[in-house]
Amino acid sequence: MSRKLLLKAVEQASSDRRRLVAPLLGFPGINLTNSSIKVAQQNYIEHYKVLNALYNEFHPDAMFTLMDLSVEANALGCYTIFPQEESATVLHSSFDEIRLEFMNSIVIEGDSRALSYCATVKKMSENLQDSMTCAYITGPYTLAGLILGANKAAEMTLTNPELLDDVCRTAYEKIKTYAEMLTSSGAKAVCVLEPSAVMLGPEQFIRFSAEYVKRITEIYLESDIAFIYHICGNSMHLLEAMCDAGVNALSLDSPETGMDIKKACKLAGDNIIVIGNINPAGKILNGTYDEVFNETETLLKETEEFPNFILSTGCDLPQAVPLENIRAFMDAGRKYKLP
Repeated sequence: MSRKLLLKAVEQASSDRRRLVAPLLGFPGINLTNSSIKVAQQNYIEHYKVLNALYNEFHPDAMFTLMDLSVEANALGCYTIFPQEESATVLHSSFDEIRLEFMNSIVIEGDSRALSYCATVKKMSENLQDSMTCAYITGPYTLAGLILGANKAAEMTLTNPELLDDVCRTAYEKIKTYAEMLTSSGAKAVCVLEPSAVMLGPEQFIRFSAEYVKRITEIYLESDIAFIYHICGNSMHLLEAMCDAGVNALSLDSPETGMDIKKACKLAGDNIIVIGNINPAGKILNGTYDEVFNETETLLKETEEFPNFILSTGCDLPQAVPLENIRAFMDAGRKYKLP
């Protein structure tokens, strides 16, 4: 089995008595380029400009594309709106099995927005060489929720799990292909975004998400590409199932949601990385440089006994986060030395 580049980077950083620092950046870069979220999410050159500006400003150890849960759903024909100053949003539309058959026939490799994100990844991998290139895919249950409507998907876990299986299977096939497109373009880590799954119990989570994610990660066992599982909110009840999905890292939300980062690190063990978990809507959004620096330093001290930790934010940072506070986060991470 090939060693993942992400794991190698964590090990090297630990031997150097430092942490990798990789906040989920993206939207604050809009302020550096005077662009808009709408343009950046639809124009790969503008998208890359945003990320390149962040890279030049902060030089994190990993750079992610803009977080966007609409790419695969839009490619499958879901009704998607594109506000100028907000991320694209998928609105609920009618669903039946005929529509599911049509979605199965769609060749996602031809979708313009998916191709745009791949073009951004290619430019990142070619030019941001001091940062690992990372991309996002939507998790199977979350994509099913976008197709069906989140409330309908949750209801179907009890009333019609067989049909939900069918929808998740379609979602799996499309995100598997999208992951192949992104990794072929140069992504060395792929983060599976599964925010809707926080509402599931462990057994439902395994059935409608983790089993499909495991099928994807098994394709990459012999590669150097890492997979990350991200769930918004309190996912403590799902951590064991997340680890069993074959992923290489868990991206976890902030303590304010109920996440216990030390318990998570212990559960993950030495072979799975834990990424997190400064609150993106807390001091980094509303506080001062010193407050952010101190909060970040405290997290580093709390996790210093665990070799499998990457300093990050609990989720993607809002556009309104002050650049000075991102600098405080980065400064704290760079200055901190492990014992």
